[in-house]
Amino acid sequence: MQFNRGNKDDTFLLNLYKRLLYPRMVEEKMLKLLRQGRIGKWFSGIGQEAIAVGSTLAMQSDEYILPMHRNLGVFTTRDISLKKLMAQWQGKATGFTKGRDRSFHFGTQDYKIIGMISHLGPQMALADGIALADVLAGKQKATLVYTGEGATSEGDFHEAVNVAAVWNLPVIFLIENNGYGLSTPKSEQFRCKNLVDKAIGYGLEGRQIDGNNILEVYDTIHQLANEIRKDPRPILLECLTFRMRGHEEASGTKYVPQELFDEWEKKDPLSNYENFLIEQQILTADSIIDIRAKIKKDIELEVEEAFDEPEPEVDASQEEYDMYFPYEQKVVEPNQASTEKRYLDAITDGLDLAMQKYPNLVLMGQDIADYGGAFKITDGFTAKYGKNRVRNTPICESAIVGAGLGLSINGYKAVVEMQFADFVTVGFNQIVNNLAKTHYRWAEKADVVVRMPTGAGTGAGPFHSQSNEAWFTKTPGLKVVYPAFPEDAKGLLLAAIEDPNPVIYFEHKYLYRSLTTAVPDGYFTTEIGKAVKLADGNKFSIITYGLGVHWALDYLKNNPESEATLLDLRTLQPWDKEAVRTAVKSTGKVLILHEDTLTNGFGAEISAWIGEHCFQHLDAPIMRCASLDTAIPMNKALEDGFLAKARLAETIEKLLKY
Repeated sequence: MQFNRGNKDDTFLLNLYKRLLYPRMVEEKMLKLLRQGRIGKWFSGIGQEAIAVGSTLAMQSDEYILPMHRNLGVFTTRDISLKKLMAQWQGKATGFTKGRDRSFHFGTQDYKIIGMISHLGPQMALADGIALADVLAGKQKATLVYTGEGATSEGDFHEAVNVAAVWNLPVIFLIENNGYGLSTPKSEQFRCKNLVDKAIGYGLEGRQIDGNNILEVYDTIHQLANEIRKDPRPILLECLTFRMRGHEEASGTKYVPQELFDEWEKKDPLSNYENFLIEQQILTADSIIDIRAKIKKDIELEVEEAFDEPEPEVDASQEEYDMYFPYEQKVVEPNQASTEKRYLDAITDGLDLAMQKYPNLVLMGQDIADYGGAFKITDGFTAKYGKNRVRNTPICESAIVGAGLGLSINGYKAVVEMQFADFVTVGFNQIVNNLAKTHYRWAEKADVVVRMPTGAGTGAGPFHSQSNEAWFTKTPGLKVVYPAFPEDAKGLLLAAIEDPNPVIYFEHKYLYRSLTTAVPDGYFTTEIGKAVKLADGNKFSIITYGLGVHWALDYLKNNPESEATLLDLRTLQPWDKEAVRTAVKSTGKVLILHEDTLTNGFGAEISAWIGEHCFQHLDAPIMRCASLDTAIPMNKALEDGFLAKARLAETIEKLLKY
């Protein structure tokens, strides 16, 4: 291994050695603790330390790094104390996640490190959003994100790299090619000769370096980071290295040929660099002993102190509270002046006002810029706000949701448009595992709204018509709103954008141009979590939302003798339990109506809650009226037969017979 010291002085080179040695000695201590049964799991990065240490030192201290779970050197080089890290690994109350997540699955704004989630790859899209925020703010900063050779096969890798290339984002995508994805060798993972060869397919620069040569790692990343700060663009950097331990210690290494261990042992980053410093007369045998003795003493002390840190206290109310960023909505009351607006135009108005109020708000979605979106909701926005803030995206829902989270982490707000709510499946992981869990895991907000054009009635068939709100109402950490009227569409959208928590905003496509009502002018918000009573009767109660509200209103108009209470939930997470309780008590008979399919639709949750909390007020079984448990057909007659509206009258008649 050849080292080129360049103009680095002895002090710098010695510091680099200590930085490299420290995580190795921590790892060796962890392996002893594992054998002693004092810790339960360890993901070893022995043999790969040069990448973590060299790359971290090459970045500025206020630039974000997004590592993986074998990159201990990133954390130690950013000077996070071992005691704090150990408390995290042991699930202590003083760890970064307060015992809620394992190993390096956390982030910390204090050290500008954003850890990964277990699903490989999503952190790369976050890096895009972080870098985009820097570009929009006019900051000359670079972002560094790690991934492994196995994750380069994932869609998240493709999407994130492609977005960065299209948007010229200053991101270094560092592939840590250690030869194996758990037990699967690289020969069974990809056919290209080198992973860096993938760069040309995205139209970006690629470099391959010896990941075990700490000076080569440092110099390369230092140079690249300097370049892309001034000339923003992404870089694909492949670092060749080898994992000398198992995927985690329990998995062992029997699947690795011994000759590979023999070959890579000669390339050990620590011993090679140590020998180089001895040759340079910077280290001696005695100084090495002294350095190791001091590090060992510090490690022993901090490890034992961490074992004595307190365990988390079990507090159910605190756990539930911490799913969301602390926020108390202050409702902005509407003006008396109003204008007749279509449902679609109310959404446009809300977005327009939000863009004026929040200069740090970015809209992202397919075709939303000059074209104005599939439904023309953002038509004209680029002329007013520019393409930096109204951004066309490639077809990559996962990367754009992840970029939204990255924007939030770096001080921005994001509204992400799904062209159709059905397409959210491609970005599902980012929503339910990243957006929803981020605050609970490490107390960071996820200031992202996902707009979801939803619902049937337009003959759009199985892939453009689903009511999929129940996928999200069961996911703690998300808020879910579903307006039925233009006024609520505007007020709830503005409230969602104000809220620093992730909000899934359902907007019904059928109502876009078919429903026009008076909408208050100017800026106002509607309370999230508050239902509204639209009709007051004493025979039975209809609890519904979305298009179901209009089906119910039509029924009551055509059957004035019904004398029903009609409750529009408007928000599904959190939902207004007290309004539901009041409706149940006032009539004793309840019909829950929604467009979604019957089985496991959101109505099932409302029904279960009423049965548990309001049973004494019921005079009849709770009834649900929902769409068929099938996919949504395209044909008009079939679609009408599918929808809950087809069974509304008969279900009400059945309820009233009790």
